[in-house]
Amino acid sequence: MVDTYALYRRLAAYPQGNRLFSLVFEQAAPYFRSARPRFVSLEPNRAVLTVRKRRRVQNHLGTVHVIAICNGLEAAMGALAEASIPPTRRWIPKGMDVAYTAKATSDITCVAETDPADWERGGDTDVPVRVRGVRSDGTTVVEGVIRLWVTDRPDRAAKAAGAAT
Repeated sequence: MVDTYALYRRLAAYPQGNRLFSLVFEQAAPYFRSARPRFVSLEPNRAVLTVRKRRRVQNHLGTVHVIAICNGLEAAMGALAEASIPPTRRWIPKGMDVAYTAKATSDITCVAETDPADWERGGDTDVPVRVRGVRSDGTTVVEGVIRLWVTDRPDRAAKAAGAAT
């Protein structure tokens, strides 16, 4: 399994490293390809990327389609989760609640954020990831929360021993 955050840090050190990481990220999760997210920054508890306004992601009004923005928000959330979650835990999206607050008339910056303490709770828990899409003039066009279900990873040694009996 690839350590997404380690890969980001390694590639970001090079010229065009964020662009290269974005392309690798798309390969790992092909459903993000249509939005073509381009990472700006990634660190534990915060991810920022852009979705460019181009014909492929526009709606009939000539604005960036909200589903393309949500796709970018989900990509930011996924990268943030990989950079933030302790190695003994795992995550899966549980739901997304978003509000469309303005027209997306420019490139969109997608931001995902969490609080460090959200990842430290034990057992099965929900982690809320705050997300927002922002136009180039600073206007928020989409905002909301993506909820993650976070659980402990199964103990592989105990699982293997149970399978052997």
